Amino acid sequence: MNVAVIGGTGTFGRHAVAELTRRGHTVRVLSRTAQPDTAVEHRAVDLLTGAGLSAGLEGAEVVVDAANAQGRSMRELLVGGTRRLAEAGARAGVGHHVLISIIGIEAVPTGYYGAKLEQEAALAAVAGDALAHTVLRATQFHQLLDWAFSTTARSGMLPGGRIVLQPVDPADVAVRLAELIERGPGEGRVELAGPEVVTLGQLAREWRAARGVRRLIIPVPPAARMIRALQAGALTSTTAPRGQRTFSDWLRTEYPRA
Repeated sequence: MNVAVIGGTGTFGRHAVAELTRRGHTVRVLSRTAQPDTAVEHRAVDLLTGAGLSAGLEGAEVVVDAANAQGRSMRELLVGGTRRLAEAGARAGVGHHVLISIIGIEAVPTGYYGAKLEQEAALAAVAGDALAHTVLRATQFHQLLDWAFSTTARSGMLPGGRIVLQPVDPADVAVRLAELIERGPGEGRVELAGPEVVTLGQLAREWRAARGVRRLIIPVPPAARMIRALQAGALTSTTAPRGQRTFSDWLRTEYPRA
């Protein structure tokens, strides 16, 4: 199949491109700046303005919507960008739009998760009968935890406590994505969670040991509604299929001990 991956240079997008290419699909990466690549075609697309979308989607049978953003442009890129992408996909005759989203976002009151919910709704509203679509929800990527711990470690501490998470390897999610694409549209919303439900404190201890650093682990107090939701397991799933690679497995690969 001809697959266009928007956000194909990001944390998940790189794994999606690699897995789809490995399976023999023709993959085109859409990003704000086209990058030369001997194996995969790149085209410049700007979701904030819609520039390049028509050319970028020409001939595509499937679109993988893995774009991400933070800061002031977050909502406009996620919600408005997905709307523009879906509209352009319908005009271009794309047969299947797959959006990457997050398990449990309706239960955790943050601006980012609210924007992701709006993004899902925007896709459904635009697509209608004109564009088949699937939402693939996953739990938090290992790389997100690594970034969070690395950032807080600079202040001499790590967050811990009774928050529970279920981190997943984006490579496992990419396999699930490829299977969905190969089966074709019709499944609506599907999920993939990590192999283990683990407290934030345990994840912090694993990260600290892998990095060989000494940092005090401070339990996150349940003062905010968001933290209480996380402690109740809002971002985990007991029913979703599970990936294979744990956070500790990922750490051993990323930070091998001498």
